[in-house]
Amino acid sequence: MGIFNGLEINASGLALERLKLDTISTNIANVNTTRTPEGGPYKRKTVQFSESLKNTQAGSGKLSLGGQTSYGVKVTGIQTDNTEKTSYDPTNPDADQNGYVRTSNVNMADEMVDMIQAMRTYEANSSAAEMNKTILKNALEISKN
Repeated sequence: MGIFNGLEINASGLALERLKLDTISTNIANVNTTRTPEGGPYKRKTVQFSESLKNTQAGSGKLSLGGQTSYGVKVTGIQTDNTEKTSYDPTNPDADQNGYVRTSNVNMADEMVDMIQAMRTYEANSSAAEMNKTILKNALEISKN
């Protein structure tokens, strides 16, 4: 394992949480959107991710399971929630003949919880990166003497 792998892992976590925050802000911005260019109401989006694994050679001296080493996280896609939500509003121009409007399936409470969680995780990754930098700096100081 190289000396900068910890920083790479922290950087992947920071990038993931930033994408999550961007996606959450898009969801919040479109909470009342009933008409999109694709047609229909805005549909909530979520970020899908998984552990980023790289194959390692046997006998390389690296800690690994099954010949793979973890290098943080990677985004595997952005998923769209296709659940339908309707409300009664006959005055809305997007209402059907019965007065029902297909509305966005974004729930503000859920988005706020997700936003707080992403912010806290971002802060934790940032703190870990700072600690990693401090450790590397101290290691350089030791090697000077």
